[in-house]
Amino acid sequence: MAQTQAVDAVPEKPARSVRVVLLALMITMMLAMLDNMIIGTAMPTIVGELGGLEHLSWVVTSYTLATAASTPLWGKLGDMYGRKGVFMSSIVLFLVGSMLSGMAQDMGQLIGFRAVQGLGAGGLMVGVMAIIGDLIPPRERGKYQGMMAGVMALAMIGGPLVGGTITDHWGWRWAFYINLPLGIVALLAISAVLHLPKKRAQARIDYLGAALLTVGITAIVLVTTWGGTEYAWTSARIMELIGIGVASLVGFLFWQTKAAEPVLPLHIFRSRNFTLMSVIGFITGFVMFGATLFLPLYQQSVQGASATNSGLLLLPMLGAMLVTSMVAGRVTTNTGRYYVFPVVGSVLMVVGLYLLSTMDIGTSRLVSGVFMAVVGLGMGCLMQITMLVAQNSVEMKDMGVASSSTTLFRTLGSSFGVAIMGALFNNRVGDVMAERAGALGSKVTEQSAQLDAASLAKLPEAAREAYQHAVSEGTHSAFLLGAVVAVVSLIAAVFVKEVPLKGAGPKEDTPTPTAPVAEAV
Repeated sequence: MAQTQAVDAVPEKPARSVRVVLLALMITMMLAMLDNMIIGTAMPTIVGELGGLEHLSWVVTSYTLATAASTPLWGKLGDMYGRKGVFMSSIVLFLVGSMLSGMAQDMGQLIGFRAVQGLGAGGLMVGVMAIIGDLIPPRERGKYQGMMAGVMALAMIGGPLVGGTITDHWGWRWAFYINLPLGIVALLAISAVLHLPKKRAQARIDYLGAALLTVGITAIVLVTTWGGTEYAWTSARIMELIGIGVASLVGFLFWQTKAAEPVLPLHIFRSRNFTLMSVIGFITGFVMFGATLFLPLYQQSVQGASATNSGLLLLPMLGAMLVTSMVAGRVTTNTGRYYVFPVVGSVLMVVGLYLLSTMDIGTSRLVSGVFMAVVGLGMGCLMQITMLVAQNSVEMKDMGVASSSTTLFRTLGSSFGVAIMGALFNNRVGDVMAERAGALGSKVTEQSAQLDAASLAKLPEAAREAYQHAVSEGTHSAFLLGAVVAVVSLIAAVFVKEVPLKGAGPKEDTPTPTAPVAEAV
């Protein structure tokens, strides 16, 4: 029996219903992006109550691992069994993890419950993007995905402020409980208003493929998380993880050619644009999360900003990213053309990162703000265009895996960016401190190359000046590496082929389906 895809139903859906669904999707996107930003601010208070400082990093790592490992599976489940039910299941799982995390009585429980929350989070962003892909023709999709990029930017700006306010006035447990009312509103709206075709796949879930991919991704994330911090890069543990990761991913790729319903169909990579967008997404994640990690550190250590102000000082970058994302989406919707955005975005990203690498202890906040705005303009051109072009490069039946794959590559890029740029930064800080402050400098940085404002104020003046120079040199190395890596994005962007977007332009009433719109049940 044939079943019509949701894209055909778009003109029949009341505009108000679509707006309600989009509002619910924006709330869900906010939940996915806001959580880690809020928790980061609350962590000192959490450690003070629960203890377990030595396991602190696992509160973030368990969430990240679970999110990355589950992302491809959520996308495939949506393709096989229908987007609505799978998406709502991911929201419920995320809310259960949030509630349990808020009830945690020790650090071990919190780490375990954060993993549950991360499993749900893996389906949130994938579900949002895939549902937009089902509801909205590609020609119209740019402006809505630009709105989602705006939500992401707002979450990055407001997260630390919201987290601090909640922790100070309500307690750290409400950093998790706050997800419940928002998530319930999104669930009710989606349940009542979102109507997508139900699917029933005959093939079984590719459990072996999912297991191999999970092991491979887990090993990669642990290597990037532990390498150079918990363990030396050449240690036996890191080498073991690299071996496990490579073996699992090679086995996964082989099995995907044999599986009846593969978790990640390799045929989608035959599309040149899809492969190039995966590369660009990886580089964007690498750069974005590296920048948001080291810029506040530079602002606090070198420019003397407080923790709160350093978050606000990121506004030039995040604001530029928000505006450009929305403009790029609107232009793409109105013209149907997008080739210029990956190219211009990559150029701006390379230039902006190079400018950031030139900052030293004398760089003013105004100048650094201009440099950040250049990077933000570049990232704004890339954030959602990569998802739009990736979705436009596959058939409707692969919309979920296309969305999850693009999200996964960006997540992995962020893990690599934080790890590699962090290792380079820490090594450079340690070297400069040893050169400028001798034994005192080595003692200051032997536990961590990153000092908070209170610790920095207690240092002798000579050590403090040496540390400011060291941080300046460290950020120079990190951002210079980012600029070099971003060149890969530019090379990939040049080879993008501008394929006409599927679906109607803004003046037409119905989409022109160029992908199959019927599917056997």
